[in-house]
Amino acid sequence: MLDDKTMVSDALTGVNGELVRYGEMITQTENKKLKQCLKQIRNESEMSQEKLYQVAREKSYYVPAAKASQQEIDHVKSVLSGLAMK
Repeated sequence: MLDDKTMVSDALTGVNGELVRYGEMITQTENKKLKQCLKQIRNESEMSQEKLYQVAREKSYYVPAAKASQQEIDHVKSVLSGLAMK
């Protein structure tokens, strides 16, 4: 028997996967009507994901990682800037 935490986690995993696939499809299609339709579906999925995320946070099923320090942020920026210049 599945508990609430497992069901919310599974639903979030599924929606997150859908969002990745919609993003891939949107960038790969040249049909403007299909692209717009996929964007609308993706936006609806994002709203569902946000609702599930809020439930997970409220019930302490999901605890986000600690915020990055300014030093960590600066380090990532410098690494990414170095990659962009290559």
